[in-house]
Amino acid sequence: MRLTLLFSCCTMSLLLSCSQPEKPVQANQPVLQKALSDEALTTLVQKQTFQYFWDGAEPISGLARERFHSDNEYPVHDKDIVTSGGSGFGVMAILVGIERGFITRQEGFERLKKNVDWLEKCDRFHGVWPHWWTGATGKVYPFSKKDDGGDLVETSYLVQGLLCVRQYFKDGNEEEKALAGRIDALWKAVEWDWHRGPNKENVIYWHWSPNFGWEMNFKIHGWNECLITYVLAACSPTHGVPAEVYHEGWAQNGAIVLDKPLEKYGYNLALRHQAGPNYGGPLFWAHYSFLGLDPRHLKDKYANYWEQNKNQVLIDFEYCVENSKNCKGYGKNCWGLTSSYSMKGYAGHMPDEDLCVISPTAALSSFPYTPEQSTAAMRHFYEDLGNKLWGEYGFYDAFSEQNDWWIPRYLAIDQGPVVVMMENYKSGLLWNLFMSCPEVQAGLTKLGFEYK
Repeated sequence: MRLTLLFSCCTMSLLLSCSQPEKPVQANQPVLQKALSDEALTTLVQKQTFQYFWDGAEPISGLARERFHSDNEYPVHDKDIVTSGGSGFGVMAILVGIERGFITRQEGFERLKKNVDWLEKCDRFHGVWPHWWTGATGKVYPFSKKDDGGDLVETSYLVQGLLCVRQYFKDGNEEEKALAGRIDALWKAVEWDWHRGPNKENVIYWHWSPNFGWEMNFKIHGWNECLITYVLAACSPTHGVPAEVYHEGWAQNGAIVLDKPLEKYGYNLALRHQAGPNYGGPLFWAHYSFLGLDPRHLKDKYANYWEQNKNQVLIDFEYCVENSKNCKGYGKNCWGLTSSYSMKGYAGHMPDEDLCVISPTAALSSFPYTPEQSTAAMRHFYEDLGNKLWGEYGFYDAFSEQNDWWIPRYLAIDQGPVVVMMENYKSGLLWNLFMSCPEVQAGLTKLGFEYK
């Protein structure tokens, strides 16, 4: 997600594809269960949300649809568009499904094999996948006019997930080992160094197009959701970038660090957010790069990333509790601002851009940072808001009590982190898998990170 509404997270493509009626028909609502324990409810939320990537997958590739609308209204007929980043979250969710017994190991393996079969044949550009494909053909579906080639940030989310799958199966039976080897080849084919641009600058460019070259001209600087892109670029054993690219490009020779930490509600943010200068950016910045990259002990000369992420979430929580805009429903049980569907399409919700819209993924994907507050939000969403918000693939993407706006629609990039981060809170599964990669450990060391 990125660009027009927020430096790096919202787009006209999403705006055009998300216009919504005020009172949509809500479909396929499951029966709500009563008197569930916290553990039982978190597992139910995981299982129901996991179904987005299982029953709800695009049928040809078996990968994640960009969106699913339970009301079956698709303004630009894009029901079967496949998303690369969301598919990275999805393959991680399948591993959770295996571990939690939602599916068998063999079922998960067969689906992941189908995914890899398709990823080997679909459009790639210097080994880099596009943001979107057409599911039936595997051909790039332009995200915008000039965004019709490789998208390195979305590719990094996909690779983060695939590396977890590789580690999960690398010591399995012969078929599983073979799948791990094929994933390894896909990882090693990504030309991270190509995205330093035509002059091999010490920065990473988000996009490259076979038709428009570098005309998108989007250099990635921190802080936002893109840390994982620089980490994987440094980790690559075949197309790695030197540490200077991280320090000069992402960290901007230290300018990523605020001259004075931002303090709100007693919590500090050390890093300069690319949006949300007064409270921090949308909460997905604390999620996407950290689905596999374990923030618990992660630090370098710029930040302690556990503290950075936890404090961003707590600031968002306290902002919603304070509720200075008097948004109906906001409070200690109803909070969480992040980029998601919104009343007029798609918006980069955050305290600095508060439209009185709550996105359930924001609180639920924050379980590792704020388990008590996230549990309270989960219970409110399920027990109090119920079928206004709960559907066939878990909680709908967003809602506004202030505007009596409810929409039975889902986005892959919001559903995936719920399953994954809940599991990381419970067992550390995806963190442990990703951090077990020898290349990841070597790359983090190269960049000067502490991670143990």
